[in-house]
Amino acid sequence: MVDFGNPGRLDLVEEKGKGKEEKRREKREEEMARSREKEDLESRFNSQVSRSVADSSLSLFKLISTLIIFVVGVVVGLVSSSHINRYFTFQSDQFNFKNVYFDSEQFSPDGKMVVSCEGDGSLGIGSFIGRRNLSHRMTDGELFWRASLVPQKEEFPFRRVPRVAFLFLTRGPLPMLPLWERFFSGQEVEMYSIYVHALPGYELKVSNSSVFYGRQIPSQHVEWGSVSLVDAEKRLLANALLDFSNERFVLLSESCVPIYNFPTVYKYLVESAHSFVESYDDPTRYGRGRYSRWMKPDIKLSEWRKGSQWFEMHRTLAIKIVADTKYYMLFRKYCKPSCYPDEHYIPTYLHKFHGALNSNRTVTYVDWSEMAPHPASFTAANVTEGFIQSLRNNGTCSYNSGKTPICYLFARKFDPSALEPLLNFSSQVMGF
Repeated sequence: MVDFGNPGRLDLVEEKGKGKEEKRREKREEEMARSREKEDLESRFNSQVSRSVADSSLSLFKLISTLIIFVVGVVVGLVSSSHINRYFTFQSDQFNFKNVYFDSEQFSPDGKMVVSCEGDGSLGIGSFIGRRNLSHRMTDGELFWRASLVPQKEEFPFRRVPRVAFLFLTRGPLPMLPLWERFFSGQEVEMYSIYVHALPGYELKVSNSSVFYGRQIPSQHVEWGSVSLVDAEKRLLANALLDFSNERFVLLSESCVPIYNFPTVYKYLVESAHSFVESYDDPTRYGRGRYSRWMKPDIKLSEWRKGSQWFEMHRTLAIKIVADTKYYMLFRKYCKPSCYPDEHYIPTYLHKFHGALNSNRTVTYVDWSEMAPHPASFTAANVTEGFIQSLRNNGTCSYNSGKTPICYLFARKFDPSALEPLLNFSSQVMGF
């Protein structure tokens, strides 16, 4: 109970009341101050966190950007390197492209293609007819590929006169060359062509008026009794096939001579429905005895054939021989020396696939009567008019659907000493 009658006591109570009120006010102010301080701390912390997150995002962005730039740089570098490599590869292989698809005459010394409007054959049909320049830098694989190309259009866009290609496989000189010069003398150049395969390094030296001038083809080493002889035969065929006018192909050696004149030989070959590749079954050790069982099942013993190396064939068969790889590789692998691939590869291949197109006989006479590794050789003492007449009149042979008294057009093996007597009576006996 308050005592209103005592003023001093009342003042004391009021002072105590005021003191408590001030304390409560101060306490509230302290709490508000602490609250503001806490809010400031939280605000600064949140600000720092935000800045940290922002800094981290910026760093991550920079890292990703750097990686993207790096990857793009690598890709650009690889692409540039690829283009550079292709450029230099093209430059280094450019001569192969030029030689496989075009004649060497179509390019200038600086490698640029020459386009002429003066009818020299550049980039025209002339490059496929009567090739004047036989030099090239094609490998055998490139040469065989190009030679085996066959036009799908049957008619020719030019006046095509079927040519007989004379393929000379020789080690060096052609001792019978004067006789062959006489054989070709006065004949239409569009009716024949000449190709010479000699050992590498040998150069056939003749005057520029000779029909043999510039007729050597790029060659490789040849070893008797090995598959390299087949390689040389295919090389000759392939080079001759590059001329689309060549229709018939006859393989000859340096010791071969013609025993009939050119018109007779040309007519006989061009009008024949068959090729002349000797192919027969020899049951002895010199025939079947050379067969390798490793050739089965692609080549069976019953399909194995033997024949003279000196063939004559139509363009269709020449392309087949040049294009073949499978059976050639079998002979290369399993027909080793003492097998003699040149006596078996073509006869076996034609018998197996194209027997109906072949006459199974040769038009080149060879004397094997001595039963020696090599045929008999004819010297000056052997070569008489009567001897040549005996070769010309050697019975009858099948020809197309009938018979003919002409069996042989050529003969070998003639010694260089036989040249003089042959020249002496060639006009009376052989007709040239």
